[in-house]
Amino acid sequence: MAESIDLDRTDLRLLALLQQQGRAANTELAAQVNLSPSACLRRIQRLEGAGVIAGYAARVDPQSVGLGLQAFVRVQLEKHGQYSIDHFAESVQGWDEVVTCHALTGDMDYLLHIVVQDLEHFSRFLLDKLLNATGVADVNSSFVLRTVKAFGGLPLPKG
Repeated sequence: MAESIDLDRTDLRLLALLQQQGRAANTELAAQVNLSPSACLRRIQRLEGAGVIAGYAARVDPQSVGLGLQAFVRVQLEKHGQYSIDHFAESVQGWDEVVTCHALTGDMDYLLHIVVQDLEHFSRFLLDKLLNATGVADVNSSFVLRTVKAFGGLPLPKG
């Protein structure tokens, strides 16, 4: 978890640039935020050290690696005690098909984003893993037809 640090306009500009160009050279970033390369690097290291920058990763196109089906699955638990919640959260950590899991308010308890090869793979995941998980009372699935807007970074303040 990130520690609380004050972010100025330059920090926010750096973060916005890094969200779009995570592989940009330090000299390129420095020029875009009007800093010397050494000052820019110090700021980035401070943001990394504070946990504001949580890491760097490549965005892989799912289709190009054979993952052609995405679904959002809403899950309702039978009970809402701490054991049930902890057990479900622990189970989700071991399911590679689940790329994100969010605890929700409302009539369902969790929203899972599932990425799999095809409908057969989804069916195996649903029947063998999710519906066999202790404490799962109900699931509701919606398949992605197309992605209208993909995650492109957080909506950072302009500073």
